[in-house]
Amino acid sequence: MPSKRTARIGALTVAAVCSTVSAVVLTAPAHADTVRIHDIQGTTRVSPYAGRQVTDVAGVVTGVRTYGSSKGFWIQDPTPDADPATSEGVFVFTSSTPKVAAGDSVTVSGTVSEFVPGGASTGNQSVTEITKPVVTVLSSGNAVPAATVINSRSVPDAYTPAGDTAASGSVNALTLEPKKYALDYYESLEGMNVQVSDTRVVTATDPYSELWVTVKPHEHANRRGGTVYGAYTSQNTGRLQIQSLGSTADFPAANVGDELAGTTAGPLDFNQFGGYTLVASRLGTLDKGGLQRETTRKQSRGELAVATYNVENLDPGDSTFAAHAAAIVNNLRSPDIVSLEEIQDNNGPTDDGTVAADQTVNKLIDAIVAAGGPKYEWRSIDPVNDQDGGEPGGNIRQVFLFNPQRVSFTDRAGGDSTTAVGVTKVHGEARLTASPGRIDPGNTAWTTSRKPLAGEFVFRGRTVFVIANHFASKGGDQGLTAQYQPPVRSSETQRHLQATAENTFVNQILKAQKDADVIALGDLNDFEFSDTAKILEGHGELWSAIKSLPKSERYTYDYQGNEQVLDQILVSPSIRRDCDFDYDSVHINSEFSDQISDHDPQVLRFRP
Repeated sequence: MPSKRTARIGALTVAAVCSTVSAVVLTAPAHADTVRIHDIQGTTRVSPYAGRQVTDVAGVVTGVRTYGSSKGFWIQDPTPDADPATSEGVFVFTSSTPKVAAGDSVTVSGTVSEFVPGGASTGNQSVTEITKPVVTVLSSGNAVPAATVINSRSVPDAYTPAGDTAASGSVNALTLEPKKYALDYYESLEGMNVQVSDTRVVTATDPYSELWVTVKPHEHANRRGGTVYGAYTSQNTGRLQIQSLGSTADFPAANVGDELAGTTAGPLDFNQFGGYTLVASRLGTLDKGGLQRETTRKQSRGELAVATYNVENLDPGDSTFAAHAAAIVNNLRSPDIVSLEEIQDNNGPTDDGTVAADQTVNKLIDAIVAAGGPKYEWRSIDPVNDQDGGEPGGNIRQVFLFNPQRVSFTDRAGGDSTTAVGVTKVHGEARLTASPGRIDPGNTAWTTSRKPLAGEFVFRGRTVFVIANHFASKGGDQGLTAQYQPPVRSSETQRHLQATAENTFVNQILKAQKDADVIALGDLNDFEFSDTAKILEGHGELWSAIKSLPKSERYTYDYQGNEQVLDQILVSPSIRRDCDFDYDSVHINSEFSDQISDHDPQVLRFRP
């Protein structure tokens, strides 16, 4: 999944007016006596006036954006037509700080453009704009057109129409049906003054002063206040991103389950990072819901506790070591084995050939001891420099921590960054040819991606095979609000190959020892219902244990208002068959604005 800490404010709507969805350029101007805003917007996503000059388009200014590269303002026609499919608002891109204010009655002459936030390669819908404007202020202090109310009754339950197969699945040319589809409804309000009231926060405030609310409080809700994404066809139509036209210093620091009480109102924009966005000129008041970070139970003496935790690009220069340590000790209750993902090398993103991560790992172990936890030992394999993806120069990798007072690691020489670990059978039991070892590192499935780390552990005399994973990210996938419906998930092709390679390896273990205890865990960057998970599970060789939880509790990550599963722990039949296991998704990060990672750790307890 692309990090939510990717710079975005400068690319909200306009990075440059260069991406259009129309090659039509007509020089004859369209005059204001025949062209109003709803004519420009039209009944589809693409303006019938795209590429044309328009003259003296009238409207009242409803909002002004003075920051970033997306400077401009919104105008709205106070006298709407009778067609619910045509928006009465439009964005005027000025490139420099606008010289208008809300309530100004203006006419605008310029060129109609369809701008695709992020560029055409993203598959995003376009934003109808008037560019290169000549603006005339007729009067000031006028009433802003009343905000259209967005609520559970106005937003349809169906998310989107299917795209036109003759247009590669695009919905751009389809006539909007705002009473039938949520995306059509939001598109019919593009650029207009809208409002929501008393909405629950479903994604916490991020570093870019953005949060997500839902106008449908009962839509796939869970007990902690979020909205769960449980299927590709359950996109959750009530989600809406909130930004502000005001100072970022005044933006509320909200957690999931808080409420944005009262009215939040402003123009409805569309941007690269989430699609339809209410850019508020008036923000509701934050009512805190009191959400607390979870703590899992301590494993009993006879239980082995195995956890996975993505610590998000941890390197020695970070300030989060004490917080991560406290989470492992206090919230995870010091698991016996911890698979860490995104451990960076000793100088983080400095790209100078350094691949060792002993300083990073030992700093975390020392912090765990200082927090009252065990003196963990660790095993890992350094990657080949700059070959495993992630932040350039960081050389992220998976690392095993284990508590030697509770579990031992079977060291077997031969594992390195390029040698494939194998499986042998000795005295009727499976054995790795190297421990730790990497699974099939030469396979093109792992190109620019993390190779799985396999190791043998022994708990109370029983061998447990653990495979730490960090599959390829979702970078490059089209968003849920893309013009192509259903969206193309191009990144999953590589994850399918990775799941196939790992399932083959697990099959080798189970062929050598049918009742072997095998755990494959980590950041799989895919959902429990995805084909990636199904391929990894195979014909029962593995099973994703998060599916033992109620559907409303299956989430490890919160993205654009959807709580979803990216981190998983899969178990072999010997573990699942005994039904003597306990699974917990420990929510300490994803729901909070002050998170130290964007992932929630997962813990499995069982009796080998």
